Amino acid sequence: MRNLEVVHENNDYIVVNKMAGLISEKSPYENCTVEDQVLNHLLKKKRKPYIGIIHRLDRVTSGVLIFAKKKSILVEFNDLFSSRKIQKTYLAIVKNKPPKNKENLINFLVKNNLEKRADIVQSRSKDSLECILSYQVIAKNDFGYLLEIEPKTGRFHQIRAQLANIGLPIIGDEKYGSDKEYFPLSVCLHAWKLTYQVSGSKEFKTFEAPLPKNDFWTFKSI
Repeated sequence: MRNLEVVHENNDYIVVNKMAGLISEKSPYENCTVEDQVLNHLLKKKRKPYIGIIHRLDRVTSGVLIFAKKKSILVEFNDLFSSRKIQKTYLAIVKNKPPKNKENLINFLVKNNLEKRADIVQSRSKDSLECILSYQVIAKNDFGYLLEIEPKTGRFHQIRAQLANIGLPIIGDEKYGSDKEYFPLSVCLHAWKLTYQVSGSKEFKTFEAPLPKNDFWTFKSI
């Protein structure tokens, strides 16, 4: 089984840096998932550990992922996600120069179940959902431009679809039009940071997942 990279762990939850290429949740069709890795890790300390799936990342995406170690913590985080009290910050690398250094994107998205992708449509309909994100260019290297992205909604494939819609497919994302090769089962999209407010407190916690270790993600500064 592949090694698990633990970002933070306490009695309530474990935060990991998900490797691209793995799915988040246990599946009978997969030899190794992130949940399998977490279970293997927790079994070293407890015979029957509890693992609660709080949220997921696409197979092709790397980055910060949290698993609950108690049912009460799962409920607490589910409430935070459903009330949008958690802010995710992503990083993406695109080959093409963005039209603006900073921009807010508002689109309508339809989930295409047949092709397992998201399609951007021109106007609201009974089948569409509004999707909103902001991006800014924060660095550049020989491969392309590094974007810092804050989604305001949590729609299926929204970052990939919204960026592709303005001519910025993420490197390696052939499904959305990228012509630049990356690693198998991976695209240059990384869930970089996750921030939430501690219940009953003014304190905010932020967890940050280190960048993938390859040349695409080598920048002088970010």
